[in-house]
Amino acid sequence: MSRVLLIEDDPAVRHGVTLALRRRGHEIEAAATGEAGLAALEGFRPDLVLLDLMLPGASGFEVCRRIRATRQLPIIMLTARGDDMDVVLGLEAGADDYIVKPARGEVLEARIRAVLRRTAPADGDEVTGLLMPSAVETYGNLSIDRAGLIVTKDGQDLALPPSEMKLLCYLSAAPGQVFSRQQLLESVWEHSYHGDSRLVDACVMRLRAKVEDNPRSPKYIQTLRGFGYRFGPL
Repeated sequence: MSRVLLIEDDPAVRHGVTLALRRRGHEIEAAATGEAGLAALEGFRPDLVLLDLMLPGASGFEVCRRIRATRQLPIIMLTARGDDMDVVLGLEAGADDYIVKPARGEVLEARIRAVLRRTAPADGDEVTGLLMPSAVETYGNLSIDRAGLIVTKDGQDLALPPSEMKLLCYLSAAPGQVFSRQQLLESVWEHSYHGDSRLVDACVMRLRAKVEDNPRSPKYIQTLRGFGYRFGPL
């Protein structure tokens, strides 16, 4: 049973989501404002945050940034519309995924399970080798410890959130191989259908800001226009 913190100001949506997830075995703490949600983090200690973007007071974008400043909790945004700018800003703020309201209970459940699987310890027989125990891999000033899920740059722990960690591990498991956005959505985000490539692009942007010396001229997370991404240096 996972612990989910829901931050949503609409009473009807708050009630509906709480009821749907409790029926599916989750423990839920609900907050109506960003400030109340942030205050609930310490006492409730959630496994995941469901975060509405349009909140009174501190917006969902601000709440997301404040959570990301101190914690690597998985965050799924709730947005009332698939507005491109809202989605992009939310992803850039550090969200791992997003759901357009109203969302059916089975959709919420599937997205929550997918995000939590990305944060769970890997089984020893993981076929992709994504998180298989191995020696620490070093590429220039970047080191990747797959067993410990630790990435350092110049000896400093980058404390990557779940989506960024899994994306980096996935790409670096096959240096030089080009992966399309759809392949990454299916493997990293577990979106088999109707995947949104903005999830990949925003995560790459955040990851480059941390691992690259010059994100505008990346040497690790490289783009092949029209094809996708690969891990270098080659």
